[in-house]
Amino acid sequence: MIDWFNFNYFEVNLALSLAREKRRVGLLDADLFGPSIPRMMNLLGESSRPILTAEKRIKPVLAYGIECMSMGLVQPREERSIVWRGLMVQKAIEQLLFQVQWGDLDYLVVDLPPGTGDTQLTLCQKASVDGVVLVSTPQEVAISDTRKAADMFKLLHVPILGIVENLSSFICPNCKENCSIFTPSESKSALNTFAESLEVPIITQIPIDPLVCSGSDGGRPVVLSHPDHLISRKFSEIAHYISKK
Repeated sequence: MIDWFNFNYFEVNLALSLAREKRRVGLLDADLFGPSIPRMMNLLGESSRPILTAEKRIKPVLAYGIECMSMGLVQPREERSIVWRGLMVQKAIEQLLFQVQWGDLDYLVVDLPPGTGDTQLTLCQKASVDGVVLVSTPQEVAISDTRKAADMFKLLHVPILGIVENLSSFICPNCKENCSIFTPSESKSALNTFAESLEVPIITQIPIDPLVCSGSDGGRPVVLSHPDHLISRKFSEIAHYISKK
């Protein structure tokens, strides 16, 4: 299961929501140059480093019942950059897929960086990908990029399961009014038209909320810290939709 658009909090909360559906879930951070899964899953520090098994395979790190693997877990310092050419990226993705001792999982949720390059190609060509969830803001500039992603996945014969409209609105904490961030008439129509062209549904709309940011930064995702919150219910919708596919 792939999330394509680098809304890093998305795959974390999706993985946890799938786990709440009594599924065995792994979380692979394939964003090699900007790994954020360790922070969001509270896996910072030496105690969270993955270990090698006797068979020389990497054992994923467990967090909140999720098997996690990320280049950020093997970096000596969080602020250190990874500067690699394409061939090294390809090799790293293959190692994360096949040299990690993943358990008997129902879902492996993968966080991909934006773009249509080496990471995406290696993953889709080397592994059997059951489906991708496209995540886009209701803005024509973002939708334009998402169209390119959809075209790539079509070329690679990867099923597109649906679209999630992210940052769809802002709910005022005082008056509770639902305020659109982007131009409502044009942008929402563009996203709906795009979904119709792919013959997939818009699974749900996720508003912007400060709890998502604070939970991600603090290593306690919103579906755990506030399981009854609107955002958490949105992720439950997505998990329920995916689990029926």
